[in-house]
Amino acid sequence: HAVTFAAGMAVEGLKPFCAVYSTFLQRGYDQVVHDVVLQKLPVRFMIDRAGLVGNDGPTHHGCFDLAYLGTLPNIVIMAPADEIELMRMIKTSYSLDNIPSAVRYPRGNGYGAEGLNKLFGYSLTSVPTPAEVTALPVGVGRIIRQAPADRPFKVAVLSLGGRLVEAMRAARTLQSETDDIGVTVADARFMKPLDIDLIRSLAKEHSVLVTVEEGSVGGFGDHVLHFMALDGLLDDGKCRVRPMVIPDQFIEAGGQIQQYDFAGLQAKHIAATVLRTLDRQKEAMIVLESQTVGAGRPTVA
Repeated sequence: HAVTFAAGMAVEGLKPFCAVYSTFLQRGYDQVVHDVVLQKLPVRFMIDRAGLVGNDGPTHHGCFDLAYLGTLPNIVIMAPADEIELMRMIKTSYSLDNIPSAVRYPRGNGYGAEGLNKLFGYSLTSVPTPAEVTALPVGVGRIIRQAPADRPFKVAVLSLGGRLVEAMRAARTLQSETDDIGVTVADARFMKPLDIDLIRSLAKEHSVLVTVEEGSVGGFGDHVLHFMALDGLLDDGKCRVRPMVIPDQFIEAGGQIQQYDFAGLQAKHIAATVLRTLDRQKEAMIVLESQTVGAGRPTVA
């Protein structure tokens, strides 16, 4: 009902924001398709609880929205890596008056100015207010960290959404634990439309490309691989691609850190994936064994 009501508001020239948990939007999927997307109505979906949500368990995990929304034409899909990006994406969504849009964001808190400076290299004295941020150009990602030119093996990690912090931690691990691997970290920002110029650049300048997302198979990584296959970026075999997603199973209640550790989407797993892709199995095992995250395992249905 909320989706159809928002569609009616859009027809009347209003700017509706439909705020809903990812898992609950599944129940309104038919309305999303027929009442909103088919008519290109500018409903703005604010999709909370994207990814794994902790103790609420599998009924509340938001694992599937990238997959089920990504199949639809005529929709913009965004995922912020931090609170500033969230504000900018909401402003971007507000500016889109001729197409539906979706912003998916995880459960949790922002990092604050000090955390953002430390994690992503920002230079903030305070977190800006919503009035101080600007909208994003649609379909344009960003490079957060560039691989050093003097490292012979160059790899790229392309993150969508909240795993960007883990991608940055993985990059630091790889560059501190090896003397020959340089890591570029990029934030895709958008799943639809993809930043194809960014993907082409990463594929051509790196021997490994790892995509990371807080979603199931069929989402961002698959869209990237589909584009790369059709664009011929996989034809010469010079860039090895590995998508990292939430496993194909229902993960039961537990802490979020514990769940992402079980799902294999923490920094140590990203670093190990890069090393295995470079055929450095022993080093991958050392990274996995030397970094302990969480305590025990959540149960699995």
